[in-house]
Amino acid sequence: MEYIMETRNLVKSYKNKTVVDAVNIHVKKGEIYGFVGPNGAGKSTVMKMMLNLTNPDSGEVSIFGKKIGDKSYECLKRIGSLIETPCFYEKITGRQNLELHCEYMGFHNRERIGEAMQLAGLNNIDGKSVSHYSMGMKQRLAIARAILTKPELLVLDEPINALDPEGIREMRTLFRHINQEYGTTIFISSHILSEVEQIADTVGIIQGGKLLKEISMSDIRKCQTDYIELEVDDMERTGYVLEQELGLSDFKVITDKKAEIYDSDKSVKEISAVLVQNGIGLISIGVKQNSLEDYFFHIIGEV
Repeated sequence: MEYIMETRNLVKSYKNKTVVDAVNIHVKKGEIYGFVGPNGAGKSTVMKMMLNLTNPDSGEVSIFGKKIGDKSYECLKRIGSLIETPCFYEKITGRQNLELHCEYMGFHNRERIGEAMQLAGLNNIDGKSVSHYSMGMKQRLAIARAILTKPELLVLDEPINALDPEGIREMRTLFRHINQEYGTTIFISSHILSEVEQIADTVGIIQGGKLLKEISMSDIRKCQTDYIELEVDDMERTGYVLEQELGLSDFKVITDKKAEIYDSDKSVKEISAVLVQNGIGLISIGVKQNSLEDYFFHIIGEV
């Protein structure tokens, strides 16, 4: 299979510490690839190497079928990106910053500036200099700059940082829109796993500089199983009732008030009734399903 972006045995060390260790990533054209891992796992370093912002010690990056190097200017023009904290000329407006971006990108469709700002939720701010932007507004401007030229590939490092819940929802809608309407391939890192779960087609899990797993979200969903989550006022007595009265053995105590039941032969109604009959205060009970977060911690817990 051909990939729009691929890394082969990517290695990077700083001060004799390996921060990226033989990472092989495969991104298919037209998909949204979620890159997840704990802070310090190596996500930003991998993404910098993808964009030729830092050189690998060994290994290589291929984008659009070509190896990335010091002369990959034309290839990199086809990419929009946001890596770590965005920088702007603070004394001029957001629109003027985007006009400058058009200049050095050789992009001449100035009408696209207004469209990109609107898509990123930047309205009625034409006279305001960037120095008066909030952190969330600067993040929106960085996203507008990344999508401005309608790139074939977007590389986004924690793009929803500094955004409020409404802003996060708007960006989720935006990323889906440009992926589906423009066919833009998106490579996105985020520590908010629930957001990745909602938009990603494929997930790469990295920890300690090593890529632990690369898997499609459809395959993760096949692994997901239902379980019953309950919250009570007396977990010690609840454990006894589950085992002795209901004959359940496949359950896990999460906290002194919360447990998860994986046995599938007892209904919520039946469990509730027996707990109440035994004088246990039932705070909540319901059927849940494993999430990307559950899968993530399962994978990193195996290392």
